[in-house]
Amino acid sequence: MPGASEHTRRVTTVNANWIPNSSGTEGRFDVLLITDDGDRHVAPASPAEMCALIALTQAPTVLLWDPADHTLIVANIRGRMPWTGKFEHQGG
Repeated sequence: MPGASEHTRRVTTVNANWIPNSSGTEGRFDVLLITDDGDRHVAPASPAEMCALIALTQAPTVLLWDPADHTLIVANIRGRMPWTGKFEHQGG
């Protein structure tokens, strides 16, 4: 797929843990991404970033994680990419 390494895998599960900040600031999230090969990847996210991630997970998108670059790829936000067809019909 364009812009991704050969290690890129489909994200099947997204979970998040909230870590409050005791000083009264926003705190942060740790996002757990589980890929179709069972690997688990953790990425930090601010509350604003978490809002965007939630919106993207509710849309009919295809999420992929590239561990080589620590990059979340969101495909099919608008329209369809030809290479995502194989991912759309898998569970998750």
